[in-house]
Amino acid sequence: MSFDEGFKNENRIYRVVSSWAYNDGNQFFSQGVPLPLTPAMRNDFSPYIEKISAIENSVGLIKINNVAGKEQLKAIENVFYVEPDFFEIFNYNWLSGNYASLKNPNSVVLSKEMAEKFFGNWKNALGKNINYEGNLNYTVTGIIDDVAENNSVPLKIMLSYKSFKDRNLEKWGSVGSNSESYFKLKPNVNIETLNGPLKSFLKKYYTEKAPGKEGHIFQPLSDIHYNDKFGNFSGRIMPIKQLYGLGVIGFFLIITASINFINLATAQAISRSKEVGVRKVMGSQRSQLVTQFLTETLTIVLISVLIGSVLTEIALPGMQSLFDAKISFSIFQHPIILVFMLLLVVFVSLLAGFYPAIVMSGFNPALAIKNKISANTGGLGLRKILVVVQFTITVTLIIGTLVILQQMKYIREQPLGFNPTAIAMVDLLNDSLKTQRFATFKTQLKQVPGIKEVSFCRTAPSSQNNNGSTFSYNGGKDADFQVNTKNADEDYLKTFDLKLVAGRNLVKSDTTNEYMVNETLLKKLNIRNPNEAIGKMISMGDMKAPIVGVIQDFKNKSLHETIDPILIGSLKPRYFYAAIKLNSKQITGTMKVVEEIWQNTFPESVYNQSFLDDQINAYYQGEKIMGTLFKVFAGVIIFISFIGLFGLISFVATQRTKEVAIRKVLGASTIELVKMLNGSFLVMVFIANLVAWPLAYLFVSKWLNGFAYRIEISIWPFALAMLISMAITLITVSIRSYKAAVANTIDALKYE
Repeated sequence: MSFDEGFKNENRIYRVVSSWAYNDGNQFFSQGVPLPLTPAMRNDFSPYIEKISAIENSVGLIKINNVAGKEQLKAIENVFYVEPDFFEIFNYNWLSGNYASLKNPNSVVLSKEMAEKFFGNWKNALGKNINYEGNLNYTVTGIIDDVAENNSVPLKIMLSYKSFKDRNLEKWGSVGSNSESYFKLKPNVNIETLNGPLKSFLKKYYTEKAPGKEGHIFQPLSDIHYNDKFGNFSGRIMPIKQLYGLGVIGFFLIITASINFINLATAQAISRSKEVGVRKVMGSQRSQLVTQFLTETLTIVLISVLIGSVLTEIALPGMQSLFDAKISFSIFQHPIILVFMLLLVVFVSLLAGFYPAIVMSGFNPALAIKNKISANTGGLGLRKILVVVQFTITVTLIIGTLVILQQMKYIREQPLGFNPTAIAMVDLLNDSLKTQRFATFKTQLKQVPGIKEVSFCRTAPSSQNNNGSTFSYNGGKDADFQVNTKNADEDYLKTFDLKLVAGRNLVKSDTTNEYMVNETLLKKLNIRNPNEAIGKMISMGDMKAPIVGVIQDFKNKSLHETIDPILIGSLKPRYFYAAIKLNSKQITGTMKVVEEIWQNTFPESVYNQSFLDDQINAYYQGEKIMGTLFKVFAGVIIFISFIGLFGLISFVATQRTKEVAIRKVLGASTIELVKMLNGSFLVMVFIANLVAWPLAYLFVSKWLNGFAYRIEISIWPFALAMLISMAITLITVSIRSYKAAVANTIDALKYE
């Protein structure tokens, strides 16, 4: 929750994001903006905006040469083209140089970490040169302190924006997620004030008729990390509802444990009645007794917090692995943790201790000394209500856990429409010299025994990197939806096991002269027979080509989203990856050979690869975390409920020892006695289930609405949760009540 905090006037900082609304009711959002937007807003919004800056993300090859001009380091790095105004919006700690130098082309600012990686000591970096993408040398003109990990813009290498070249610098119709824009409002200007000027701005610059109605939203800096609608440069998003969900579950755990304490403390109050009576006779005030009992509870809670802190330290490595992030439990680094722990101690002490303290301090001293306090003192009705509340929470969590696990299983087993198994995605370089070596690289790869297929493509069938474009079909007007464009060669279908339903595959070609489309595209165009589309022309920008094949639908994003209309064509300079289908039994050895071939073909660059399976699994990282945490929480809460029930039945059994003995003497069987002691507890847990079911249904249906492909809610998670809760109750209560039922009756009655 500390992302993007600590900047001066951070409440005045906003990001401009883009939106499109289509006639079919669909909306599309992007973190990116058209490249001409920033200079246009700098001019048109000058009465309201103090500073605005464009920032462009890119990835490329960095080379560092030594004094003699010999290469000493090369690495693929994330870089940002940044305008100087960016550093007037965000205040970073400058170790050397200043941001004004970024007004000059071919200048670069480095973070301390990068300066030390490239030059050994950051103090030696100023004035040195780095080479980016083989053709441009940049002079180091500034060093900033390392940017905190909890930042949505992970700045490490910042190039002058004046060095940025792109064919779309003047185009309003092209938006990429690599192009962002940030601004700082003038003091005392409200963000709502910009709504009017924004409408005029959209009319002024978006003059071309497009199928989607363009719009822009001003997103507060504080919203960027939590809003999964847009995305950010760090790639790290934690939807705020997930954080609140974890907070609510944590709160429920504390409530459940506190209920145990209240139940046991009030139930055992009778055993301390004599002590209370004696203290009152000796002159103790009720307020003094309340303070005494609260202090006892506070001591227990303090000891619990200390043990909890030790357990937290033990659990941290597992938590870091689960969240794939650095998690610190240092109260010196984060004093807020100490404040939270102190507030927790006070809250739990009052929650768990106040009611028992009031009950016990209110005993009549005369009755207390004579042992005449009733066993039901402390509210038998309240104890029953608390058991119902406790098991309502338990059952809700069990149902939630079962549904999450069921949905995750459904996702794993859902057919994607292609085969992602054992496919390595190896990065390719796109300058004109390197594209000439692609054919040689592919030929050599196909000769390796462990490689089944090789395809050059812009992206895999399923990818988070998607390109949308407007198009027209068969000479008609532009369609009222965008098409997702993928560039691929003639081996794409075989490599990913994609199925043709009509027409043929792409032919081997160096130019884009034909397209394949998916079934969803035809459905959106109201074409029922795929063969009707074969030979029809698709116009997209300056390119026009016929449809030669129709592919069976495949999932091109995560299962949170529906399938896009997709168009596949071949365009060599737009190939970003070599997709290599491997023999799954020879992956390790084969990948070593692939790396050798790559290094020999592209010796001037750096090899990088990933596996498609891992990329697809990453879509569901949030759900995986939630599933794991729910399993842990459900286990803990079941354990807490088990302890609470055992303690309560132990007390009840002790209080009813004589009653059980008399019933036994009068002929009651052990089973009848166990049933008698169990009955009220099973009724309470049954009522808890009835309360929990509608609550759990609301929670799981809301969670499942986040998936385009989801399970239907069935009765079995609810029935299983009831079975589990009843079984826990039956086992826990029966163990203790059986012990009471078989106890020697003489021991219970010999003093009567």
